[in-house]
Amino acid sequence: MSTSPRGAIAKTVLVALVLTLVPLPAWLAIIRPDFLVLVVFYWSVQTPRSAGIGLGWVCGLLLDAFQGPVLGEHALAVALVAYLGVREHQRIRTKPLVQQALVLLVVLVLYEFVLWAIDGWSGHPLTTPLRWVPALTGALLWPPVAATLAQTYRPRA
Repeated sequence: MSTSPRGAIAKTVLVALVLTLVPLPAWLAIIRPDFLVLVVFYWSVQTPRSAGIGLGWVCGLLLDAFQGPVLGEHALAVALVAYLGVREHQRIRTKPLVQQALVLLVVLVLYEFVLWAIDGWSGHPLTTPLRWVPALTGALLWPPVAATLAQTYRPRA
């Protein structure tokens, strides 16, 4: 457990980036949730002053550098996720994890929609309907992911 929120954020972002970038078999890569987006959303909701739109932008740029066809598309989409988390953090934080997962499902669908729209506008080939599966798996994995992230940092009482 970390004593600094920024230290915990940095550690969890690094782990999420590795989980996002590690090569997987094609059948498993289809259902892999966007771990980095989940982590950015979690920290934007839990510590909006330490994490937020800037964290989303930097994490999105990291994704763009490693796997984005258009520089800035993930940065925009992840920053939007962070903005929604910061803006609605008081409402989201008070909800049970199952209701948070439903909110996150909407946010992840919006994230995928932004990526899909940018791919279409920039002339990149649009993928199959399976591109929407990570939004569903991310929402289904939200309760254990949020519980795990909660163990990394606890504010002093």
